[in-house]
Amino acid sequence: MFLFFANIFLASCVSSQPQNIADVCAIFEERRGWFEAANTSEKRWGIPVAVNMAIIYQESSFRARAKPQRSKVLWILPGPRASSAYGYAQALDSTWKEYKRASGSKRASRSDFKDAVDFVGWYNANSSRVSSIAGSDAYSLYLAYHEGNAGFQRGTYRDKQWLIAAANRVKINAERFNSQLDGCSKQLQKGWLRRLFS
Repeated sequence: MFLFFANIFLASCVSSQPQNIADVCAIFEERRGWFEAANTSEKRWGIPVAVNMAIIYQESSFRARAKPQRSKVLWILPGPRASSAYGYAQALDSTWKEYKRASGSKRASRSDFKDAVDFVGWYNANSSRVSSIAGSDAYSLYLAYHEGNAGFQRGTYRDKQWLIAAANRVKINAERFNSQLDGCSKQLQKGWLRRLFS
């Protein structure tokens, strides 16, 4: 009985998907804590907020418990999932363990936006260093994010047209998010009292 209520409590702690996921200003207006977390990640790892948010948008559409679809056995029975990817960032079990060790965030959770956006910033900063990708190059960072840096350097994405299309969407979304942030970041940085009188 205790476990039942504990699970209900934990489920209620996980944020629902924001209402307008195509507008980063609307997301941050709805979730002020996310704005702070995204900015903290940028300051810590040097990757722009717009790039990290565009990758999370592509990976999970800002759903806390996103998972890959199950395969089908005999066309109807649910089979295994394609990978262990989970959460906002769709981080794999092994990569998440590496992040927790490297970042010192032992209690980090893939269904916690603050931890997920920090993970994406950490991964992208590593790709920038290891694969010589500019921090603003959302297209290449997404390819490295999906294929791993070894795969990116080998060009494993070149025959995957669906992945190249996804990377182009990330690039377009990062540009849009950046433009949106230009118009709202000053307002978002105001405290609640200043917003009340502005």
